[in-house]
Amino acid sequence: MSSYFHGKVIVMNRGIISAIGAYLIWGIMTIWLKQIKSVPPLQILGHRIVWSLLLLLIVILVRGDWQELLQSLRNKRTLGIYTLAALLLSANWLTYIWAVNSDHIVESSLGYFINPLVNVILGVLLFREKLRKWQWAPIVMAGMGVIYLTFDYGRLPWIALTLAFTFAFYAVVKKVAPLGSLRGLTLETMILFLPAAIYLGTLEVTGSGYFGHHGFLQDGYLAFAGVITAVPLLLFGSAARSIPLSMVGILQYIAPTCQFLIGVFVYDEPFTLARLTGFAIIWLALVFLWLEGLINNRRLQARLASVS
Repeated sequence: MSSYFHGKVIVMNRGIISAIGAYLIWGIMTIWLKQIKSVPPLQILGHRIVWSLLLLLIVILVRGDWQELLQSLRNKRTLGIYTLAALLLSANWLTYIWAVNSDHIVESSLGYFINPLVNVILGVLLFREKLRKWQWAPIVMAGMGVIYLTFDYGRLPWIALTLAFTFAFYAVVKKVAPLGSLRGLTLETMILFLPAAIYLGTLEVTGSGYFGHHGFLQDGYLAFAGVITAVPLLLFGSAARSIPLSMVGILQYIAPTCQFLIGVFVYDEPFTLARLTGFAIIWLALVFLWLEGLINNRRLQARLASVS
C-alpha cells in the first residue's frame, strides 16, 4: 500500500514540475515573438509547425519510435482525435501571435487567466474530478478577479476568450488522447505540416516569404520556433496525462503572470489602477491556493509515513 501511494506521489510531482516548466516557457515566449514582429502572424505560425516537426522527427528517430508512430497513422480514431487537437492548437497559436505583435500582451494574459477556470469547470463536468473543500475558495476569488478585469476593458475581450477556450478544449483532447506526449505532438504537427509547407512555399515563389531574405538573425529566430514550440508542448502533454485537469488549470496561472509582467514592465503596455486591482485579487487567490496545497501535501506525507 505504501509503495502504491509513494509511486503515485512521484508521478504527480513529475507532472507538476513538467507543467511549471511548460508555463514558464510560454510566459516568456512573448519576448521571442517580439523579435520577429515584422513577420506576418500566419508566416510565424507556418514556421512554428515546420521547424517543430523537424525537431520532433529527429527525437523520434533517436528514440526509435517510428513503428508506433506509423501504426497511429493507420488508426482512424487516433487520427480524428489528433486532427481536432491540431486545429485547436493552431487556432490558439495564431491568435496569440497576432495579439503579442499587435501590442495586446496584457489582454492575452487575461485569456490565460480565464483559461484555468475553464479547465477546472471542464475537469469537473467531463471527468468528474473533485476539488478539495478549500480549493473552491481561491477558484471563486480568481473568477471574481477575471470578471472584474473583463468589465474593466469595457468590451468583449475576444482575444482573451479565444485563447482561453481553444486551449482549454485542447487540454481536454490531450487528456483522452491515446498516444504519449512525444508521439502525440509529432502526429499533430504532421497533420498541420502539409498545409503549412505549401503556404510557406507559395510565399517563396511569390517573393513574400521572410526566411532567408531578412538577415541571419531573423532566420535564427524563426528556426528557433521548433525548440520554443515543441519543448513546452511536450512538457504540457506529459503533465496533462499524469495530474488532474483541475490542477493543470491551477498551475496555468504561471504563464499569464509572466506575460502580464513582460507586457507592463518590458513593453510598457498601459495598465491602470483598476486593472491592478483585478490582478491583485487573482494573485491573492494564488497565494491561498499555494498554502492549501502545501498543507495538503504535508498531510499526504504524514499518511505515507504512518503506513510505511
